[in-house]
Amino acid sequence: MGALLALSRAIDRINETIGKAVSWLILVSVLVSATNAIVRKAFDMSSNAWLELQWYLFGAAFLGAAAYTLKQNEHIRIDIVYGAFSRKVQHWIDLLGHIFFLMPFVLLMLFKLTPFVMISIHSGEMSTNSGGLILWPAKILLLIGFWQLFFQGVSEIIKKIGVMRGLIDDPHADSAGHHGHDPIAEEEGL
Repeated sequence: MGALLALSRAIDRINETIGKAVSWLILVSVLVSATNAIVRKAFDMSSNAWLELQWYLFGAAFLGAAAYTLKQNEHIRIDIVYGAFSRKVQHWIDLLGHIFFLMPFVLLMLFKLTPFVMISIHSGEMSTNSGGLILWPAKILLLIGFWQLFFQGVSEIIKKIGVMRGLIDDPHADSAGHHGHDPIAEEEGL
């Protein structure tokens, strides 16, 4: 289990680095969007390439940060139900959710995306919009994002088993919505 936990830490470091780096793409996307809007209004000029570039940047940020978001335990869940259970039950819900929902979905996406991306690369696929960008780099980013999510899912499963076996501390013990953690009650000393 020690080797698996080391692998998990390596995956976490990589996805955290990528997740923090791609967050800057949101700023770049906003700047591209603002510049495009100013040029369009001030000079009555427009470019499909600039519009598509902001889509690519936003998509890259979203997909590049998905694995990091999973690592941070920030994906949406129904805390009304989840938070009512003990932490032990929550661990089982997370583990089974990762194994039976997250991983099959990610594997299906990887299975379907790989030929889709390869065809796009080999054909040199371009946007159908006049003056648009090439499409295969955006499709590669989509595939990379799902590979990141796959590896982060593996890491989360390893960590969850490690926590349940008492080998590591719960990295999300203080997360909001977990049973027994009420920041307002703690602040008031209740």
